[in-house]
Amino acid sequence: MFIITHYPLAVVVCFLTMLCWGSWANTQKLATQSVPTTIFYRDYTYGILFLSVLLAFTLGSVGSSGRSFLADLAQADKQNLLYALVGGFVFNIANILIVIGIELAGLSVAMPIGIGLALILGVIVNYILSPVGNVGLLSGGVLAIFLAVVFSALAYRAKSTTDQSVSTRGLVISLIGGFLMSFFFYFVARAMATDFARPASGLLTPYTALVLFGLGVVVSTPLFLPLLRRFTSKATDRTVRYGDVSGRNHGIGMLGGMVWCLGMASSLLASGEAGYAISYGLGQGATIIAVFWGIFIWHEFRGAPATSSRYLTLMSVCYVLGLVLIIAAK
Repeated sequence: MFIITHYPLAVVVCFLTMLCWGSWANTQKLATQSVPTTIFYRDYTYGILFLSVLLAFTLGSVGSSGRSFLADLAQADKQNLLYALVGGFVFNIANILIVIGIELAGLSVAMPIGIGLALILGVIVNYILSPVGNVGLLSGGVLAIFLAVVFSALAYRAKSTTDQSVSTRGLVISLIGGFLMSFFFYFVARAMATDFARPASGLLTPYTALVLFGLGVVVSTPLFLPLLRRFTSKATDRTVRYGDVSGRNHGIGMLGGMVWCLGMASSLLASGEAGYAISYGLGQGATIIAVFWGIFIWHEFRGAPATSSRYLTLMSVCYVLGLVLIIAAK
């Protein structure tokens, strides 16, 4: 299977994760202009599973390193298969809450608040699992990210003084989603071997773990759709059935899932050289990308006071500083 064997390349791949995780939500903003969020999300989960299987039978089944996908699946312990499935389950409820936050508060607010918290806690949790990297630099990076989250919340609060449609509900839901999001990677990592070239017996390669993760996402989605429907549905959504939606809009939803899944695959592959804490932390720098889309493409802070702009600038500076410290930690 294809693996990464050099740290500089692992860092580059982490930036691909950052780009993918920061950009997939554009498909939500685009599709939900004419499609119920629940239908978009179903297609999104199908996209995750589809790409995970495609990667498993291509990159995950070629070359002499590691184990091919089917061989890896056949030898895996049931406990590790369950860990990867649980990772998909935990991610799904957390991501649905983030999706609700995007609907209620906007991309440039829900992502910094939710994903920022997920980054802070996730780096800590994953460092405990695999203590790779300088503790001081990682701690400094986490502190900088924490300040970025604070500045994002302050920007949102300043916006509320001129925009009566702003609600704190989206902020709170994003925080809950971010808290849960910080744990999903831990479960997937628990299922995986640490040496991808010579994976230990019973443990999973990144490609197999990703397929089980995607399966967990798809299987658990019907359980959480009522929650998504409660907070995002409009009166007209009740008349729209899954089969009524155009192939183009279904494709947009699946594209969103595939973009996110590409980011997840990149993060898992990079973790072999970078360690779980660094690969996850860098990937969650996706917030900077999401804020860019929200501010400059979707104009979510149009008409907001100058104070909001200053807070957003401080947020961006802190996020970049945090990412630099995380990269330097190894």
